[in-house]
Amino acid sequence: MLSGTFSARAYSFFDTLLWIACLNLLWIFFTVIGLGVLGAGPATAAAHIAVRKRARGEAAPLARSFASQFFGNFGRANALALPVMAVAVVLAMNWNFFSTSDGLFPQLMAVGILAVAILLAGASCYLFPMYARYELPLGQYLFLSSRFAFRHLAGTVILLFITAAVFHASSTVPGLIPFFSIGAWLYGTGWLCDRFFSANDEFVAAAEVPAAERALPVASVA
Repeated sequence: MLSGTFSARAYSFFDTLLWIACLNLLWIFFTVIGLGVLGAGPATAAAHIAVRKRARGEAAPLARSFASQFFGNFGRANALALPVMAVAVVLAMNWNFFSTSDGLFPQLMAVGILAVAILLAGASCYLFPMYARYELPLGQYLFLSSRFAFRHLAGTVILLFITAAVFHASSTVPGLIPFFSIGAWLYGTGWLCDRFFSANDEFVAAAEVPAAERALPVASVA
């Protein structure tokens, strides 16, 4: 019995590793197809849609589904990703300028820019998982992901920790990048965000039930 359970868990573990490696390669391939900047957003959207399907237990051919979602979400995903990329580039350039300047004011500016960058990174961790789960106007995704990041700080810290851990591991062992780093980050953050969103939806639904009950008319007893 224990042997069978161990074998099943081992199979599931290695199957997940293989799936993550395939996701990693697909993300890189389709990002390159999109000329890098124009491919990263749609590839990330397609990856998170695939992660959510796997988290829900939906069996679908990964490559075919990824390609379909990449091209199907090309415009909307770029409209979502490009402004975030632009802000990230501006923050990086300003931080580089102020952090290398002398004086108290430039150093304070560098600290402030770093804080804003961390907040942006936290909100960005929720951005495409939210896109994969909910149908919203494009302008709502960044606003709601930012609000979710602030209201669920514990989850945001976990996502930032995973991001930092993957970045550190990739910097230490660059050979991980072509095979696991990106896929592991997408899978880990996507899976966690899906759990966070599910818990939040359940909480909101539970809170709405008493409110609806209070709104019901009370029959008078003569």
